[in-house]
Amino acid sequence: MKDLLKKLGVDYLLVNCTNEYLVEYPALSENARYTLTGFSGSTGDALVTEDNIYLFVDGRYHTQADMEAKDGVTVVKLQLGQKQDEEIKKLVNPNKTLGVVSKKVSQCRLERFKGFKIKLLDKDPIKDFTEPHDSSKYIQAMPKRDFTPQKPMFVSNLEEVSYLTGLRDFSSDCSSKIWAKLFVDNEKQILFTAQRECEKFLQEFDSELVVDKTSINAYDYSLIKNPIHKSSEIKFMKSVKSDDEIDAYKKAFAKTDKAVMAIRDFIESNDNLSEYDIAKRLREEFIKYGAKSLSFNSIVAVDKNSALAHYAKNSKDVILKEGSLVLIDCGAYYESGLATDITRVFVKGKPSDLQIEVYTTVLKAFLNAYNCHLTPVLSCKEREYVAGFDLDQTAHSILDGKIKGFTFGHGLGHGIGINVHEAPPALNQTEIAHTEIKDNMTFTIEPGLYNPEHFGIRLENSCYMKYGIIHSFVKMGYEGKLIDYDLLNEQEKEWLEEFEIL
Repeated sequence: MKDLLKKLGVDYLLVNCTNEYLVEYPALSENARYTLTGFSGSTGDALVTEDNIYLFVDGRYHTQADMEAKDGVTVVKLQLGQKQDEEIKKLVNPNKTLGVVSKKVSQCRLERFKGFKIKLLDKDPIKDFTEPHDSSKYIQAMPKRDFTPQKPMFVSNLEEVSYLTGLRDFSSDCSSKIWAKLFVDNEKQILFTAQRECEKFLQEFDSELVVDKTSINAYDYSLIKNPIHKSSEIKFMKSVKSDDEIDAYKKAFAKTDKAVMAIRDFIESNDNLSEYDIAKRLREEFIKYGAKSLSFNSIVAVDKNSALAHYAKNSKDVILKEGSLVLIDCGAYYESGLATDITRVFVKGKPSDLQIEVYTTVLKAFLNAYNCHLTPVLSCKEREYVAGFDLDQTAHSILDGKIKGFTFGHGLGHGIGINVHEAPPALNQTEIAHTEIKDNMTFTIEPGLYNPEHFGIRLENSCYMKYGIIHSFVKMGYEGKLIDYDLLNEQEKEWLEEFEIL
């Protein structure tokens, strides 16, 4: 790595996990951070210095990073409230040069390093590859949106391009978005499926062009003569779903529930199943019930592996035994191209007292967050709306410090749509989580408790807001043998009646 830094003429190198489209879940074949460190998680970048390689991971991945990171990689475990770039800055001498790949960092993020000596690299020295996509596979899954910006606009966020055009592409697993960039003005839309054509257009466009610095990469931004930064109004438009999208989601989750119920029956009626066996059968069940593809690679985590919030191995060697707990986090894309997302936990045979206690406590947190609009927490009593922050605060008030050794180290939930993760809404402690959850916004509520020495339990329902009341798309019930009703109060028991007990 010292030789590489010298060759590049830099003292440090930022190695990103994303590709040139800044997507959340690029294939590992496009993920330079994975190539460098061996860590397969969906988020977290690396910093190369003359003496070390630092890998930055949030609370979902602390244990997984320890398990996967190559020798010589130092794992920096971010706590709630810690920001990755602020921790990176602490390791970088501002008088020395930091190498940044311009196509794999947003313009907004690049500007956060103002005051540092930056050398922009047009090519990624670790992994310079993005999978080509065939635009002939696009289909019109949803109506095209009527959208006329006040000034010409360049849209580079793939979900926003897919949303405006109504186009979907199911040719890649775990994705329905189209791989293109879009120019929009008051007369036309121009779709760019080839980067070279897009670059030529940006270089030749002389008028002011509105862009969102959070979603345009620094390379594309550098080509624009007269950029005007404006937070994307499309981001907020697509966060509030149409009634047609809500209906499409209800149909998609009805099929998702059937697939998850089928995998529950499969687990109950078969012995010696591996994580891999269950994941393989789950994919088959989704396809059987009409899925175009998975919305993300299913998490099937047995016993201690379930304590890894985003475990991704699905091992052939980890076997579900009598008394074993299995956490399944999964979802799929159907005709509308909207991602479903659900997490359920099952136990093979008779559960232990600890499994029952943790499961019931997590269920308790879900019920209170789900009904937060009925019993508002202190943070929202002085305003007329519920925000994701309030739901997150409610869950943490029930889970934090409740069971010794078990922690809740991630946000309560996220928006869902064309991508399985959207914001807004956000259910966590970040700034955007203070915005109102509006009618027809769609989001997950997924409290959890994790202990690497035992197991983890997460219960996730995808939901929507209607007339100020939260409703669940997910109708899949909860495991009766894992519920201790003595740990629930009368109100929680009444709330639980909305859901089937299996």
